Amino acid sequence: MSDEPPPSPKVQVQIDDDIWQGVYSNLVLLNHTENEFVLDFAFIQPSNGRTKVRARVISSPRHTKRLLAALQKNLERYEERFGTIDVGTGDDEPVFH
Repeated sequence: MSDEPPPSPKVQVQIDDDIWQGVYSNLVLLNHTENEFVLDFAFIQPSNGRTKVRARVISSPRHTKRLLAALQKNLERYEERFGTIDVGTGDDEPVFH
């Protein structure tokens, strides 16, 4: 018997043509209940502050925590390759709670 874990199954991802190009988002609105997180990806127009939700993702708390860890790891890899990302003071960014 081997002490190595079995290989992970390969996942084949399919993506529709209308989703393939993606959408630009410069704002994410987050809400949650006991059972789910809702992430509304939006584009806020800098000139007038109007926004429109472009995509909504509903996720379980467990999956959201894994997503957070994956984002953190990828940001670390990005900064190792391209340098630190300057997020500024935050004074010019809207914050919603």
